[in-house]
Amino acid sequence: MRKLFLAAFLCICANGFAQLIQIGPQISTNITSVDAKNFSSDHTNTGIGFAGFARVNLLLFYAQGEFGYAKNSFSVYQDGIGETEFKLAGTDATLIAGYKLIPLGKLGNVRLFVGYNWKNYSDISSSNNLNSIAFEKNNHSVLGGVGVDVWRFTFDVRYLAGLTDIDASDGEIKTGVTNLSVGFKFL
Repeated sequence: MRKLFLAAFLCICANGFAQLIQIGPQISTNITSVDAKNFSSDHTNTGIGFAGFARVNLLLFYAQGEFGYAKNSFSVYQDGIGETEFKLAGTDATLIAGYKLIPLGKLGNVRLFVGYNWKNYSDISSSNNLNSIAFEKNNHSVLGGVGVDVWRFTFDVRYLAGLTDIDASDGEIKTGVTNLSVGFKFL
């Protein structure tokens, strides 16, 4: 009889732990725009990202950490010189605090969130040498967004507003990234 109670207790604890902590992979597409002061125009380009996430659920609130790899690209044009496309890739880490706006239990929920993102660009390339930029390899951003959880899937739309001037020379370039992601919760 004690073994039956112990088995039932362990099943209840395991189910409660699975509701408290959720982990899984996610894939995203990144639409990068820039605010470039020294260029006559800039163009938005897309990229892709892969990450793992861990979420801790606390009633209506949650905290989430992510670590992954992302590629971003954008183009700038300078009168009399020409257009240059820049491709930046590297690791990034994100911390999120969120609120479950519409909790639907095991079916899912609708969430609002804010957070912080740090990127380390380890691979920087340009399509030509027309617009030479000395890039700052670390980019800090604040983010906000909305997400929907349906069963084990998680869908997020977020905007990352760059705080760092990634042009280490006299110019100024700040990124703005719209991120669309899909994740899967193993737990």
